[in-house]
Parts: sequence; structure tokens; C-alpha cells
Amino acid sequence: MIPLNLPAIEVKLSKEEGKVFIFDTFRKKRVVLTPEEWVRQHFAHYLITELHYPPSLMKIESGLRYNKLAKRSDIVVYNREGLPLILVECKSYRQKLDQKVLNQVSIYNQTLKAPYLAVSNGLHHYFFEIDFDRPGFTSLYELPDYTKYSSTLR
Repeated sequence: MIPLNLPAIEVKLSKEEGKVFIFDTFRKKRVVLTPEEWVRQHFAHYLITELHYPPSLMKIESGLRYNKLAKRSDIVVYNREGLPLILVECKSYRQKLDQKVLNQVSIYNQTLKAPYLAVSNGLHHYFFEIDFDRPGFTSLYELPDYTKYSSTLR
């Protein structure tokens, strides 16, 4: 896997029957190492090490329903009240982040209603704040730091 535009992480890799696995410390299991999983692991650790979100407030690859369809969100960070705070959509570092990807995360967020969205392919990251009282969103330079904003975050 290639170096990403995210902090480096320590990983436990293993190989079995020609497949490479990474140990996911969040889900407490080995998962197949794909380019998207590489980005997901790095971004989750970025949220913890750089933005100080507690791992206990994060869910990796959790299910959600949209129009009776089962979907999976890559990373959801919850606030202390258990409400979705940040929805993160991770893509392979090979994939371009385009309108289709932004539409996907927006559709998922119609169910979750997280006030912050992030889209990343590990090389490029886009962050948004959603105002549910009026249409549209605000592009952000970065996501809020948990320790700095935890008292004011929804």
C-alpha cells in the first residue's frame, strides 16, 4: 500500500491463502486489506491521534438504512449523547473524489443527520458542515478538534 496524506499508523498485517489482512483495532478482528480499508484505518486513527476523538465514540463500517436499502457507513463519530456527529466516507486512494462520492455521503447523511461530513481517498480530504435549518453546506478546512469543541458540538 502507498503512503497517504494522513499520519502514519502502526499496523498488524498477516497473510493467509494469498490474501493480506490488517487487524482492525476498532472492530477487534482481521479484515482483508483493500486500498479502501487502508484509507479507512488511517482516517480513523487520524480522528483519534490528531483530532482527539475517543475511540469509544466511533463506529467503523456500521449499517444504516436508506429507502429500505441496507447501506454501510465507513466511519461514524458520535457525540456524548449518542447522536451522529461526523460521517466519514472513505474511498480507495486510486479513486477520484467526484460528485458521485459527494452524493453518496449526502444520501447516507439523510438517515444519520450528522452535522459534519468528511470524504477522503487518503490523498485528498474534503470536509463539510451541514446546516439542517437551511439548504446547503459550508466547506471546511478541517474537522473540529474534539478537545477544543466538545463543549459546543451538538
